[in-house]
Amino acid sequence: MTTESTEFDVIVLGAGPVGQNAADRARATGLSVAVVERELVGGECSYWACVPSKALLRPVLAISDARRVDGARAAITGEIDADGVFARRDRYVDNWDDAGQAEWVGNIGATLIRGHGRLDGPRRVSVTTAGGDRVVLTAEHAVVVCTGSKPALPDLPGIVEARPWTNRQATDSSSVPARLAVIGAGGVGVEMVTAWQGLGSQVTLLARGSQLLPKMEPFVGEFLERGLTEAGVDVRKGVSVHALRRPDPDGPVVLELDEGGELEVDEVLFATGRTPLTDDIGLETIGLEPGAWLDVDDTCRVQAVQDGWLYAAGDVNHRALLTHQGKYQARIAGAAIGARATGQPLDTAPWGMHATTADHHAVPQAFFTDPEAAAVGLTADQAARAGHRAKIVDVEIGDVVTGAKLFADGYAGRARMVVEVDSRRVLGVTLVGPGVTELLHAATVAVAGQIPLDRLWHAVPCFPTISELWLRLLEAYRDSQYLLV
Repeated sequence: MTTESTEFDVIVLGAGPVGQNAADRARATGLSVAVVERELVGGECSYWACVPSKALLRPVLAISDARRVDGARAAITGEIDADGVFARRDRYVDNWDDAGQAEWVGNIGATLIRGHGRLDGPRRVSVTTAGGDRVVLTAEHAVVVCTGSKPALPDLPGIVEARPWTNRQATDSSSVPARLAVIGAGGVGVEMVTAWQGLGSQVTLLARGSQLLPKMEPFVGEFLERGLTEAGVDVRKGVSVHALRRPDPDGPVVLELDEGGELEVDEVLFATGRTPLTDDIGLETIGLEPGAWLDVDDTCRVQAVQDGWLYAAGDVNHRALLTHQGKYQARIAGAAIGARATGQPLDTAPWGMHATTADHHAVPQAFFTDPEAAAVGLTADQAARAGHRAKIVDVEIGDVVTGAKLFADGYAGRARMVVEVDSRRVLGVTLVGPGVTELLHAATVAVAGQIPLDRLWHAVPCFPTISELWLRLLEAYRDSQYLLV
């Protein structure tokens, strides 16, 4: 085993989108950066999550959109070309070849080191390469943990033999199972139900609770359940699995249900949450618990570590398990590291990125289901529990927005705006309906920018776009007497 030692200003563990952003912002301040990656440069998002899932979903949603328009639906003949969809997905993940993303790391002036990186005491990282060599890295200023998360599988009898799908198999498989069970009604679950039902599988969705997308406004789950059912999905709520059987490795999977009865399918996908990829990165060498989430401050610095040299961005800090939020946090961390390394006040950090704020109260999330769902900020229930005096206004989008009527005949969707009465600022917006994910950033700007309604009246939506919804929401607020106290 050959051992080499190198010193950098900053070491980034993980070369997914979060790690790439941390490296880029640290490099922009003039610091030397090493990026360590044990799998593919580009990470989960690029190869097994955001990108491939949307590549699979877009053809399915495009067909659904066409079926909602008189004259267009007549042009739809035959079935979806699953092989064509898989080929499209393969293009967008570069056939799981990370050469282009690895080149990008080099182009920003960072050093890519392939191998499994583990902390080895303060400011020190030991990397074991695929060839068995050992590279020891020392950080002058900071180590940034951007290792992400992995699927959390329940400890059920027979689960190993059942060989269940996780998000990886659900996004990289190139054959359509005749029957698929999806366990879990969160974001991954409902998106993959939409994709695989559209690709030709008969999908059964098993939700433990009474609502799909349970962290969103209840009406979102109602719209989504209706849409999935109309598409042919067997939606079952209040159902749990207590065991699995796959007697023949090449045969079907049998799910034993807590409520009695069994369900036989060809594949089963567990979309039951995530756990941090911190179990094998050497946390024990600095006094932290392996496998734990890393608690951070508003510059993403790990609070339990003395001297402030360890940072954690993205899923590992458990603030918001969303790629765009992780990238945002990484930009914050990289700028803060640069400011601290050069002795500059944080409020003079490059690009004005001096402290995290939006991940506390303006986290946007979008789900490419049929219908689409999107939200930012607080729900009505969250606003009430936080003690806000708020007014809640709902708009049936297809009834009052001309652009929505033109977008889809019989447009069905709803929008909710939660407004703090005293400040007259938007606390949260929730949207469900065809095409609503493209409206989300306007809502995010309103919530993150804390823009008073008096100014939003002057943000004129273009006619006839669906964004005219904003005018209708403001009018509904003006006319509504409903207060959530």
